[in-house]
Formats: sequence, structure tokens, C-alpha cells
Amino acid sequence: MPAATLPEARATRATRAGRRRLRLAAVAALAGLALTGCSSDSLADQYAEGSGKNFIAGDGTYTEIPAESRTDPIEFDAAMEDGSTLSSSSLTGTVTVVNFWYAGCAPCREEAPVLEELYQQYSADGVAFVGVNTRDQPATARSFAERWGTTFPTAIDVQDSAVQLAFSGQYAPNATPTTFVLDREGRIASRILGTVDGKVLDTLISDTLAEAG
Repeated sequence: MPAATLPEARATRATRAGRRRLRLAAVAALAGLALTGCSSDSLADQYAEGSGKNFIAGDGTYTEIPAESRTDPIEFDAAMEDGSTLSSSSLTGTVTVVNFWYAGCAPCREEAPVLEELYQQYSADGVAFVGVNTRDQPATARSFAERWGTTFPTAIDVQDSAVQLAFSGQYAPNATPTTFVLDREGRIASRILGTVDGKVLDTLISDTLAEAG
């Protein structure tokens, strides 16, 4: 067999190098799947990493909407983790905090104690808190609540995304987590994109409570 010319030899080496790079990339991808593809309802391993991947991060930016500029009330029927149904109409006349989250979201874990503290603080004032889980099944949501100490009810919005669709207007839940404060008419009074700051959310709730009912 005749010896390869210099250009042919270079081309062969380049082809082999390219194949090696592809093999290495494939190995790296498989390793990544091995690290990130496992989850369980126990959440012990799921929470350990805390990297926050697989969510769109917000930076805590908040928006307040003056009463005269608020849009129509948010309307939904939500399937709750205990199998009941929550209708937005039952919240009319009540200031309501709505928090969008899911169990694998590191910022959601970070803010859970803050939300629970404010829930306990404002329960006596009749403020309702509702979680909206966008990815998990009820067992996972309950495990999250047990691990992070949250006691307010949560909707499981996985099958039909009814609650997410109800909030899909101008002020949508564009990050995970996102938290809304609804006024007594069910209109969006304020929104926080990303992890809540306790003092900020405290002020947004109290400001909405102070509005004429």
C-alpha cells in the first residue's frame, strides 16, 4: 500500500482527534446525566446539591401596581395537594400571597422559612398564603413541606397548569420562584421575581392590607 502523503496524514490525524473529542464529550454528557438525572420523594439527595439548575433565576426585583392601574382579578380553580379544590372566588375579600415553586429549586428552599414566618405573622390579619407547585407530585410537595417547615396549603399545578395560565398576563411568573400579593379583589398588587426578601414582602403585604377594603 503506498505511503500516505503529508496532507492525507494530517487529515487522518485531524479526523482521529475529532473523534476523540466527540467521545470525550459523550462521556462528559453521560457523567452529567448520572449526577443530575436522579431524584426521589425523600428529597435528601435532591436538596443536597443546591445548585439551582433547571430554573429561571430572578434577582428579587419587585413591582408594585397602583390600585388604579391593576388589571382584572385572577381567576382559577386549583387542585390542592390534599385532593381538594381551591377556587379563587373563595379568596375574594382577602389579601392573598401566591408563591410559585417546585422542590428541586434551590431558591425555593432558601425562601421557605421566610414565607412560613410571614404566614404565621399575618394569619391573624386574615392574609391567605397559597403555594403553587409547578413540577412535582403531591408526595414530593408534602416531603418538601415537612423538611422545610411550611404549613400553608399548596396547589399541584402540573397536569393542566391552570394557575400558571391564570397568571400569564402582563405580570407573569417569569422566574422560579415568583411571589405575588393579590388585593382583596383578587388583582395583582405586587410581584417579586426570585427569592423573596422578608422585609420587602412584609412591606408589600402590609401596604396591600392598608388599602381600603
